[in-house]
Amino acid sequence: MTLKPKLGFVFLIVSLLMSVGVCSQDMVPAKVRLVSAMEHVSIPAHLNPGLSVDLENPASYLYPEWSNVYVHKFEEVELPDSVVISMKGYVMPTDSTRITDTYGYRQNRGRLHLGIDVKVLTGDTIRAAFDGKVRISRYERRGYGHYLVIRHPNGLETVYGHLSKKLVSENDIVHAGDPIGLGGNTGRSTGSHLHFETRILGHAVNPAKLFDFQNQKATTDYFVYQKNTQEVYYKVKKGDTLIGIAMKNETSVANICKLNGITRNSVIKVGQTLRVN
Repeated sequence: MTLKPKLGFVFLIVSLLMSVGVCSQDMVPAKVRLVSAMEHVSIPAHLNPGLSVDLENPASYLYPEWSNVYVHKFEEVELPDSVVISMKGYVMPTDSTRITDTYGYRQNRGRLHLGIDVKVLTGDTIRAAFDGKVRISRYERRGYGHYLVIRHPNGLETVYGHLSKKLVSENDIVHAGDPIGLGGNTGRSTGSHLHFETRILGHAVNPAKLFDFQNQKATTDYFVYQKNTQEVYYKVKKGDTLIGIAMKNETSVANICKLNGITRNSVIKVGQTLRVN
């Protein structure tokens, strides 16, 4: 006799929770993978992404200007010691889980690969990773091919390269999950894929620290970019020696050799890229 009221009460509570759960899930946009809570990160007030969600001028707390001219360097802008990047509201740029090339220095090519390559077929839909505004929509025959650069309120700029077609134009406002282009094989490319980069004030960040393509989810709720822990590279100039390069970059020859898999007697060539930190 005493069990029936308790069971009825439990059933009522469970029913209410289920109904609330269904409503909340209906609010989640398609393709968004929810991220489990991570360790709390204290966000400096002046770098709090929540302070600047104006899509007309995204991340104005970090970027002093809006320009459609360049992709990489912001020469007159000082990079803060640390920047906190919120992954809230992210969408995976593609459903593909196959990585064909990773981020980092390529010893056999003598150059850096500043993004990751994700296998897609020509015509596959590519989506905006976050809300933002299209800063660049261009074609580069010997590089990115058809590509887009989008600036986001969280401080990131994302780059989408080798597209077969762009579906948005410069200064367009986009939302996370919006189709922005189609996968392709344009520019300096040996097969259809998406070249995807994440940058802060032009400084490349390994996208794998933010996006787990193989499991189709973000790697964290917040990513803390720290200037003094980033990899530093040096392009060899005429007359350079390992000792000279080490002195210029306040490091040691032993450290350069270790980072690049070379010896003190290795021949370095003009134009070669060496990691120095």
